[in-house]
Amino acid sequence: MIKVISTHLPSKSTLHDRMKTKDFVDCYSVESNLSPRQAANIITDFPGWARLLVSIRNIVTTPFGLLKEGPKTEDQVGFFPVESDTPTELIAGFNDKHLDFRVSVMALDGHIYLATWVHPNNLLGRLYLKTIMPFHKLISRDALARVHLGSVKV
Repeated sequence: MIKVISTHLPSKSTLHDRMKTKDFVDCYSVESNLSPRQAANIITDFPGWARLLVSIRNIVTTPFGLLKEGPKTEDQVGFFPVESDTPTELIAGFNDKHLDFRVSVMALDGHIYLATWVHPNNLLGRLYLKTIMPFHKLISRDALARVHLGSVKV
């Protein structure tokens, strides 16, 4: 059985530089020997059921003018623009009118950590975050289970 655990954001993560009092941060980890980039590529290669959830999200949020995907950049993982990429941590994400978010994929001590930081910009952002939270947890845990399986194949 693959053991994905909920954990604290490693102190070495650059996400700490963004965190403010009312921001949301969660973090999960799994054993893996992959690099942050390799893991991020697996994480953002959503399975069909997760792509369906994203499609539903895009339909529901269209009247509110929320972005369907991040701005196009030269360096992306999935539809997330990469903000920084080091041998130990990849940070991706973007700002939207309702919230700002980043994900950190960190390789540390034989584990991959997947952390999400969210700063709601307004009431819509707080409501959105509360609504998607059960799906976020499911997608995050599934992503790390796939990372673990991907590291077994390497």
